[in-house]
Amino acid sequence: MLWSDGRLVEGGTLPFAMADRGLLLGDGVFDTALAVQGRVAFEVAHADRLAAAAAALGFSVERTRIVEAMRALAGTAPLAAIRTTLTRGPGPRGLAPPPEPSPFLFGSAAPARAGLFFAPLRLMPTEIARNETSPAARLKTLGYLDAVLAARDAQAQGFDEALFLNTAGRVACAGTGNVFAILGATLVTPPLGEGVLPGIVRAEILSNLAPGLGLTVEERPLLPSELEAAEALFVTNSLRLLAPVTALGARVYDSAGHGTVRRLGAALREAVAAECGVGADALDP
Repeated sequence: MLWSDGRLVEGGTLPFAMADRGLLLGDGVFDTALAVQGRVAFEVAHADRLAAAAAALGFSVERTRIVEAMRALAGTAPLAAIRTTLTRGPGPRGLAPPPEPSPFLFGSAAPARAGLFFAPLRLMPTEIARNETSPAARLKTLGYLDAVLAARDAQAQGFDEALFLNTAGRVACAGTGNVFAILGATLVTPPLGEGVLPGIVRAEILSNLAPGLGLTVEERPLLPSELEAAEALFVTNSLRLLAPVTALGARVYDSAGHGTVRRLGAALREAVAAECGVGADALDP
């Protein structure tokens, strides 16, 4: 199901300007959210992030239109994976943005897979470096080719996701999520300056769930050797929610059985259910 210009559209095609800079140059941003029984989990945070990302690129859209799109798509399936995309719109040839952009907002929805929620995954380190010096590293831009290539290589070797280091050789993120490590009594995740996207679930864990469970949290640079020494690892994003890592390359972890991972997973399940006004069993496979 698609949304454009205030209406839902059946099928998989929309009218699209062939000079759109999102298509030709990746000049745009997007957001992915989960909806349960017609309500978007963490809707305010998702809309705010997409609007802020567009503003960082120098164009804007009314935030109410973002919310309108997400809400319209949320009701298309009991569990819906929603992608909201915003481009700068069409422009003349060349790299310089047009002085008066005409942003194009559209969205899509597909059934989300409950079996993906909290499911474990295997990470493979990639040799592709995350460029922490680029402003785009902290935005969900339309240029995802590094992640596409890394995912292809990881899956070819029997893994689910790639793990990215940044150009300084420190831990950045997974291909589609934020990385957390449990080191003793501390929950550690890289700060945004390491080339990390400001994940919605990441923020929920850091600001609400971990403090609510009395956990010590650190946002600091993280070395690959620290991941090797960690008791457990997990990856967060809006569709997996919290995925325990069972392997990083040849290193095996019992992350799913770790007490802190289990407590955080349960707290996140309750938070998503509360956001969507449903029982926690609505997220069961």
